[in-house]
Amino acid sequence: PPPVSAHAKSNIKVCRNMNFLEEKILTTGVIKEGNILKVDSFLNHQIDIDIMRQMAYEFKRRFRGVEVNKVLTIEASGIAIATLLGDLYDVPVVFAKKSQTANSTDDKYVSHAYSFTHKKLNDVFISKPYLHATDKVLLVDDFLADGEAAHALIDLVKQAGGEIAGIGIAIEKGQLQEFIHKENLNAFISMLSTTEVFGKGFN
Repeated sequence: PPPVSAHAKSNIKVCRNMNFLEEKILTTGVIKEGNILKVDSFLNHQIDIDIMRQMAYEFKRRFRGVEVNKVLTIEASGIAIATLLGDLYDVPVVFAKKSQTANSTDDKYVSHAYSFTHKKLNDVFISKPYLHATDKVLLVDDFLADGEAAHALIDLVKQAGGEIAGIGIAIEKGQLQEFIHKENLNAFISMLSTTEVFGKGFN
């Protein structure tokens, strides 16, 4: 299917057929109580390398012509997609960390993201040597729901003085327009699938 811009999102149900990721969700995804979509059989617990590879190629295709010199995600589920995408671009991949370790540096950019899954506010950080003002950053993640993780990544890039080259989301949960309005984004956003396609209010 053609790239789906933010402005075309409202017509997504009628403008295209289901793609490889939506078909995968239909065949192997599990709907838990509360209409929670569970895709840990191929995305965020067990990783289906073929699906990851297809996602990386599709993001690369959709962001063709966009200058990218760094791929950024947040631990942990976005790392697989980001790694394969970074390989295609031949650029470094950085993932924002949520937990401090004994060798964590004090010289870092810090933001915050509330996890509705774990019901806690996380500090999210990147060591300053890995994010620069000259970076043109492609953000990627597995889900966009409330937008907390994506907001934290955008904030980290802004702190470093870098540029958001684009945002790639594997599965969007129906809050994209609200996220765009809140962040006042000009960057191109591409989602590979939306739960709205399935006609249910998934979470």
